[in-house]
Amino acid sequence: MPFDNYDLQINGNIPSQYSVRTRPIALRHLQSSSPTINLFKQFNSLSPIQMPTSSYFTILSNSCLALLFQAFFISIAASSDHHTPENHIRTRADAPFKVALFADLHFGENAWTDWGPKQDVNSIKVMSSVLDTETPDFVVYLGDVVTANNIPISNASLYWDQALSPTRSRGTPWASVFGNHDDAPFEWPMEWFAASGIPQLVCPVPNSSYSGEECSFRGTSRLELMKNEMDNNVLSLSKSGPQDLWPGISNYVLQVLSKEKPHTPLVYLYFLDSGGGTYPEVLSTAQADWFKRISEEINPDSGVPELIFWHIPSKAYKKVAPKFRIHKPCVGSINKEKVAAQEAEMGIMKILVKRPSVKAVFVGHNHGLDWCCPYGQLWLCFARHTGYGGYGNWARGSRILEINERPFSISSWIRMEDGSVHSEVILS
Repeated sequence: MPFDNYDLQINGNIPSQYSVRTRPIALRHLQSSSPTINLFKQFNSLSPIQMPTSSYFTILSNSCLALLFQAFFISIAASSDHHTPENHIRTRADAPFKVALFADLHFGENAWTDWGPKQDVNSIKVMSSVLDTETPDFVVYLGDVVTANNIPISNASLYWDQALSPTRSRGTPWASVFGNHDDAPFEWPMEWFAASGIPQLVCPVPNSSYSGEECSFRGTSRLELMKNEMDNNVLSLSKSGPQDLWPGISNYVLQVLSKEKPHTPLVYLYFLDSGGGTYPEVLSTAQADWFKRISEEINPDSGVPELIFWHIPSKAYKKVAPKFRIHKPCVGSINKEKVAAQEAEMGIMKILVKRPSVKAVFVGHNHGLDWCCPYGQLWLCFARHTGYGGYGNWARGSRILEINERPFSISSWIRMEDGSVHSEVILS
């Protein structure tokens, strides 16, 4: 259970009164009430007249001064984590560039039960298996990283961070896009209004740095989730995107640069926010116009291949969906539900089909679909349901992309949790 910086607290320092369902909340309690940090805050809050006397310093030097300096250096280290994400990734020499897609992890689902956190542990096992087997160069978190409508207080970033932990612990860079559950408003379970009542929530202590809003059922916004990811992870290449595309947040482009030709893009990766949660499930006209403008600026002759990632399938997916079994030219292994498409089509697909450089679009959202089907000159692909949260009992896995430079090709397959591989397809 590689929770990185959570290991110490989970394995040894959470008091017994904290159950599994309150563990993430307990983590905040522990972090905010740390004696080292509290001592540092207490020392800094003293006014000039309250400054300690020499005898006070003598006591500090015997037992607490080391803790004070430790807190000081910890604070410096924490502040150095803030960074501006790069806009490129480099390939390895003489090796294909490999990407793993983690879709619909749904961390934090039914967070107040014992079942919910167990699913998060199982999801970490799936990601760890894929990462160790495929050793990708890059990971895409393809939306619905958390089930915010099941997270009863505004701590969704803790669950988000747990979902990132297998990738981060292996030193693999990643990028993320939002799904419809990531900032969905909290849904009050009906059983909470029965005789058993609302489960007790462990909230930060009154003298901590957290405000009373931590227990207000306020939720965590897209902007907060993205800011927390970017500020606390040097391996994250995610971006908040242009402000004029609000309320969509995760709209940005990354370039994969060749190791042999460091100034020559091998492929462009576009990430778009397909909405849902706190606003309609749609890719707006503004997003479509932004993609058209940016792609024509950085890739004017369409000479560099482009791959597109968002969460909710467009209506075009319904047009190419297999009726019953998956048959050629489509490739996949499960076709167990109808495509749950965006609420409207605002022009993005018309732009994509006209660009010869766009090779494929990758989405999640439908847990019971994992096929790729051609749509004109490009491919429309589902990832594979990776998380144990969310609906459906289909086996978990991850869609893998492999980009070769010489000769250029893009291929894909699905790697399952048990190590098996299926649904190989050449996309370019």
